[in-house]
Amino acid sequence: MNQPANRLATYKDLFGLPEHLIGEILHGTLVTQPRPAPRHALAASIISDELIGPYHRGRGGPGGWWILYEPELHLGSNVLVPDLAGWRRERLPAFPDEAYFTLAPDWVCEVLSPGTARTDRVVKMPIYAAEGVAWLWLVDPDQRTLEVFRLHEGHWVMEHAWQEAEEVTAPPFVELTFSLADLWVPAA
Repeated sequence: MNQPANRLATYKDLFGLPEHLIGEILHGTLVTQPRPAPRHALAASIISDELIGPYHRGRGGPGGWWILYEPELHLGSNVLVPDLAGWRRERLPAFPDEAYFTLAPDWVCEVLSPGTARTDRVVKMPIYAAEGVAWLWLVDPDQRTLEVFRLHEGHWVMEHAWQEAEEVTAPPFVELTFSLADLWVPAA
């Protein structure tokens, strides 16, 4: 029996998604996920809060970065929505007129959840590497860990990992130290 050919997802396929879903196109496949769960949202919000002042605004830090929550990235044929991303302003002096970015960020942060961890690690990490993203953070609120990866000759190398309540000084934001405990929901 002949099976119909699968069609590749297009950008227009994202327009019809319900508002409670985040849509991405990964290697031609439409991938959807619900909005972040509270633990996930807390971790992303705290990291954003730690970085925005010193790196985005230059308050108490070196400045020189654009730090954004859930930007839409069009990298080749892939459409990705990382939890957080940052561009050095020298590489991205002005924002695009479109609703998305075609220039790969310098840094990406993915907050893992049981429903996204496999895709973030197995599908999205290689895309980020192929597009030249220099730094990748993986935050796992369930395991209470932060893993930092550096791109080296097209491959990810784990630079460092932290857990629980350790103090973090993580590249590329080495002028900042924060407590990993702030990212987690306190134990009851």
